[in-house]
Amino acid sequence: MIRIRFHGRGGHGIKTASRIVGTAAFLAGYQVQDSPIYGAERRGAPVTAFTRMDTRPILERGIITEPDLIICGDETLLESPATGVLSGVESASAVFINTSNLEALKTKIKIDAPTVALDVTQRTLDHIGKASALSVGLGAAAVRLSGLISIEPLREAVRTELEELGLDVKMIEKNLRLAEEVFEGLEKVTMQQGKPSAKQAIHEMDYDHVLLGTPSILAPGNAEARQTGSWRVERPEIDYEHCTRCGLCFVGCPDGAIALDEQGYPVIDYDHCKGCLICLEQCPRHSIVSKKEVRSW
Repeated sequence: MIRIRFHGRGGHGIKTASRIVGTAAFLAGYQVQDSPIYGAERRGAPVTAFTRMDTRPILERGIITEPDLIICGDETLLESPATGVLSGVESASAVFINTSNLEALKTKIKIDAPTVALDVTQRTLDHIGKASALSVGLGAAAVRLSGLISIEPLREAVRTELEELGLDVKMIEKNLRLAEEVFEGLEKVTMQQGKPSAKQAIHEMDYDHVLLGTPSILAPGNAEARQTGSWRVERPEIDYEHCTRCGLCFVGCPDGAIALDEQGYPVIDYDHCKGCLICLEQCPRHSIVSKKEVRSW
């Protein structure tokens, strides 16, 4: 069995990436299982998804604690051990990271497994025009690295899943070209001999306190301490020469990440801006533009 675990943020298409891999594996003749786990369901929050593929019936259920392949769609998730990206990494044949600077990343994070990197975000931006739509690129990376599935089932899986999401023909064709570029830009990984499919329940679930699953706020002012700027994929920037100080971006920001200075001009708090780009949509003079976020940490 090949066990693949996907990590990303809300809005990246992590669930769809796992479905693309599962559908491609099914079309290639494998038994398949895929499922996501959501955190707080909001853009930028950590999301995990799982895909299993085997030639025999899959009897395991639930989370993957010992993955053969880890797909990390956002390198900033490695910053916090709480995200669990590297949990069980010792069993992995490879870790794939969506980054343009793997060497700099390795100086900050120790990864106890072979590491593969490709800038899926930039390729997605080039093909789709939207840097956060990572599902097809990450799915194609997982398919290629698994070494079990050819390009044809991948193409059919991308088309099937995107049609189900309601994308038009032109956008699907752009995604197909993206999938082909990512697939051809990577080499398959030699998978270590893993554990067979379980024949009985293998995980005992511990009881956690109910507060872990509720939106409880136990300490005042903790939102400011949590710097959610690392969630950002695209960065809003204000053109002050054209800004009329209307204040609509200030009013519309759902996270209160925009303040007004003494002259009434908006100022973005990049430590807490999540990159939702609502400010861009609200600006009547189009004085706010988005740029790809290039900061790693």
